[in-house]
Amino acid sequence: MLNKFATLTQKLSPGLRQIMANTAWLFSEKILQLSVGLLVGVWVARYLGPEKFGLFNYAMTFVALFAPLSNLGLDTIVVRDIARDPACKAETLGTAFTLKLMGGIVTLSLAVGTISLLNPSEKLLPWLTGVVAIGTIFQAFDTIDLWFRSQIQSKYTIFAKNSAYIFIALVRVALIQTRAPLIAFAWARAAEIALGAVALVIVYRNNGHHIQAWRSSIKRAKSLLQQSWPLLVAGFTTFIYSKIDQVMLGTLLTDKAELGFYSVAVKLSELFDFIPMMLSVSFLPKLAEIKRRSEADYQKSFQIYFDIMFFLWLVVAIPVSLLSSHIVNFMYGPYYANSASILSIYVWAQFGSNFGVARSAFLVIEGKQKFSLYISVIGALINITINLFLIPTAGAVGATIATLITYFMVTVLINFLVTDLRPIALYIFRSFNLYKSALRLLSLGR
Repeated sequence: MLNKFATLTQKLSPGLRQIMANTAWLFSEKILQLSVGLLVGVWVARYLGPEKFGLFNYAMTFVALFAPLSNLGLDTIVVRDIARDPACKAETLGTAFTLKLMGGIVTLSLAVGTISLLNPSEKLLPWLTGVVAIGTIFQAFDTIDLWFRSQIQSKYTIFAKNSAYIFIALVRVALIQTRAPLIAFAWARAAEIALGAVALVIVYRNNGHHIQAWRSSIKRAKSLLQQSWPLLVAGFTTFIYSKIDQVMLGTLLTDKAELGFYSVAVKLSELFDFIPMMLSVSFLPKLAEIKRRSEADYQKSFQIYFDIMFFLWLVVAIPVSLLSSHIVNFMYGPYYANSASILSIYVWAQFGSNFGVARSAFLVIEGKQKFSLYISVIGALINITINLFLIPTAGAVGATIATLITYFMVTVLINFLVTDLRPIALYIFRSFNLYKSALRLLSLGR
């Protein structure tokens, strides 16, 4: 069996083998994190109960609302630029690091200030939010990961981040055993990102690179921000149409247990979100390279990319939807039984994640990031409007339906209405032909 697999991989092009190897490393990382994260995450949810778990997720979601400021939409731009011209490494990485560090400080300030104004009677919430938001400052060191991504060498950052992840997972178990308060779990969250940053620096140095060699440039900062600002604004609006439901549930409903039920369903539904993101990390630099060589090969490669995303959606959505009640009961217990009906609907919205990630890669390579902004703004307006009507009457189920409708409109329908997005519409349309999609995927091994 192994010999056959080795023979098959030798038939593939060197570029595709490189993508497969990098993807395999990323996949192994996520399998490890899923295994540990599921066990410990479920244990934490059971320990905290629906109300405290809902409160904790409200704080984390609120930080995520401002998190685009800590990233500034720079990641794909930096990876693309270094993949095209490795000589710009020092200036690009140094400038990106400085911008991310400043963005993290702004994120912390805005998150704590805003949640204090919206929830003046909640004394614990600002502390929870502030501690979680500290992690966004340390995320500036994820700039190191961008270098390894640009070289399709993600295996080096896997060791760094997994070491921190596993250690903090053990810390969370200890917190449960010692009956620690809710705020302790927020500190564990921040500590995980901080330790991951330290580990990234060590791995970077061990591979012969030095952060001291980085240099910041105002000129380069302006150039990066001019290209990334649509992605930054899109990050805000994308959050609004994909995650604002959790913020609105926590704000509009006094019963935080409802948010706890919803959070469990969302977490279970998004367990496999790492797969499209992982593929994007490997495909983006390679697709950019293919475009320089051959437009025909570029078009074929993108169609296969969308075919893969389509099949991944079906493989996840069908079994999870059918087995939702058994999954929730087995993992979270009877206290979270209300999450099952939410999960059975919400999981179908994952096509938005799969096709959305693929479309984002297309827009970045084609230099059409502005459409990410337009799409996100439209999606945000649609989602907020629908949620305002459905959450007060249907609670978490209403938020789920709003997400499904919004994703269909901004991930699928809009591509058929905008001329510049028609190539994406064709990719999606062709992917829905199961027979031809399967043939295209099978042809990769020939």
